[in-house]
Amino acid sequence: MSSQQQPTGEPVYHDRVYRSSMGVVSGVLLLALTAWLCGDAVLRGTGATPWISLAVALCVVPLIVAFTIRPAVFANDDRMRVRNPFRIIELPWAAVDAVRAGYSAEVLAEGSKYQLWSVPVSLRERKKANRQRLRQEGLRDREQREPGQRVRVPAEPMRANADKVVDQLQELAERGAERPGAQGGVRVQWSYEIIAPAVAGAALLIVLLATR
Repeated sequence: MSSQQQPTGEPVYHDRVYRSSMGVVSGVLLLALTAWLCGDAVLRGTGATPWISLAVALCVVPLIVAFTIRPAVFANDDRMRVRNPFRIIELPWAAVDAVRAGYSAEVLAEGSKYQLWSVPVSLRERKKANRQRLRQEGLRDREQREPGQRVRVPAEPMRANADKVVDQLQELAERGAERPGAQGGVRVQWSYEIIAPAVAGAALLIVLLATR
């Protein structure tokens, strides 16, 4: 992993990027479906139908991008940047209290809680990992009881992907909290490039339907 130098002389490594591959695939498929349906309505529709289709596309496309393709977490030695559907949250490691995964992955900082949309928690995957861990513990117990028999036990227990990502982020937070570049407060920025076209499309759709 390549790095660059800070003014302090400490190396800053390029961001690790965490995003949901299933979310990206779903977003691309939904965008393709929207383009097909709305494009067909624009080309073949009559009256106000093409305009309504364009308004629907203007409203729906930013929302699809916001909830599927856009979410990501970028983390380096100094900070974490969380790109959620409508906000970007920048969290220096010194401001992070904890990164945890319950029913959703989230980061606690300065008394507030921010969800990590790009790290979905799968309870099914977690239950599967717990079952495998219990099975491995049973194999180790059997190996201890019957030392003459060789029982194949995996080196590391299986863990749910969200739990592994959260552990990595928590480790980065603990390791980087004292770095000079990791100081500062949380900054939150609204993503108007997503909000504005979605609101404009919804307003246009309401006007078109009301005057139809």
